[in-house]
Amino acid sequence: MENHKDFPDDLSYQSGYGNSFSSEALPGALPQAQNSPLLCPCGLYAEQISGTSFTSPRMLNLRSWLYRIKPSVTHEPFKPRVPSHGKLVSEFNDSNSSATPTQLRWKPVEIPDSPTDFIDGLFTVCGAGSSFLRHGFAIHMYTANKSMENSAFCSADGDFLVVPQKGRLWITTECGRLQLSPGEIGILPQGFRFAVDLPDGPSRGYVAEIFGSHFQLPDLGPIGANGLAAPRDFLAPTAWFEESHRPGYTIVQKFGGELFTAKQDFSPFNVVAWHGNYVPFKYELSKFCPYNTVLIDHSDPSINTVLTAPTEKPGVALLDFVIFPPRWLVAEHTFRPPYYHRNCMSEFMGLIHGGYEAKADGFLPGGSSLHSCMTPHGPDTKTYEATVARGNEAGPFRIKDTMAFMFESCLIPRVCPWALESSFMDHDYYQCWIGLRSHFTGGGANAERKDIHEGHGKAEK
Repeated sequence: MENHKDFPDDLSYQSGYGNSFSSEALPGALPQAQNSPLLCPCGLYAEQISGTSFTSPRMLNLRSWLYRIKPSVTHEPFKPRVPSHGKLVSEFNDSNSSATPTQLRWKPVEIPDSPTDFIDGLFTVCGAGSSFLRHGFAIHMYTANKSMENSAFCSADGDFLVVPQKGRLWITTECGRLQLSPGEIGILPQGFRFAVDLPDGPSRGYVAEIFGSHFQLPDLGPIGANGLAAPRDFLAPTAWFEESHRPGYTIVQKFGGELFTAKQDFSPFNVVAWHGNYVPFKYELSKFCPYNTVLIDHSDPSINTVLTAPTEKPGVALLDFVIFPPRWLVAEHTFRPPYYHRNCMSEFMGLIHGGYEAKADGFLPGGSSLHSCMTPHGPDTKTYEATVARGNEAGPFRIKDTMAFMFESCLIPRVCPWALESSFMDHDYYQCWIGLRSHFTGGGANAERKDIHEGHGKAEK
């Protein structure tokens, strides 16, 4: 087969979120009528990958059957990776991260000059919980400038939601190939092996990893049957495989936040056919259909949720992925940017391109911010003053040339030391609100009441 670095421009995909798919790279390679026949077609091995327990309810059960040239168990023992990575975390406590209620913002992290692939360019910014306890999340960023060579990566800790900001990613998975461009996202489920090639060279982006849960489409409630992210716009790969002998091929497995390596003599992308509903996929954010108010007030950001990883508590997310795409603002007599608020959820924001409607300065593409549980935040001074200056007759206004997003969680994140000590930390972030001045107009009445009370006090004496 062709080398996985040679991605065609017209990759074929299968459409539909949550579907049960089937795909074969060779006609007749997929067994019919059963999952594990005594002899699989084409002399292949049957192997199941499970994303949920065997006994999970049918509507929640995730698994796929892979039919491969050699099974993935054919490798040498795993050993700790040398040198160790050092900047990946999957269990957050006071020994490796810090709690802070301060509003934090980072400038775009520069892409290194030295050769760095996706694995070495990945680092944790913040997170909460534990992959060992199967409840929590980690937010990473990556900066890379070279393709992975004779190696594949796998997270045993959780699902990766990848948000490229600069440079395309050619991602080869066991189910086939995905091309991700800035403005698209990819989901790489827990346990799947994948390799990342960089056709454009320097690349940067964000990754949310969730422990013990999987992403799903949010319920639409009173919106009805349509809107937000449509299931048909989620694309899964089609089967593709490598057959060649690959001596010294390295599997890099993330396990408990640490990296382990195992050697084998073949590519893990040797799956000739597969079927199931546990599968990598991609989604183009421009296909999102936003909803908004058409009379008064600013809608809560939850109306822009693309994917959610729920907890057992109804309506409470382990992690929501929310976007702020181009759209019309038409609310009358309304402060249209996001309102000032304190939230029981914690919010990590990133910017793919353009500007963000609540921050006139300082929040740059490739940058990020963190507003933790009950930490106040909202529009900066310039945004507030410009908005109120337009007055009530501002007319419809279209937000354009932008794509911002938010990872929102019910858990309180702890921040990694290298993020707090980073040279890209914006230590002047708080200054964007310092200029907010009082517009209070009730001072005269209060002063009069104060005089009356003082007068009563003198009379009593």
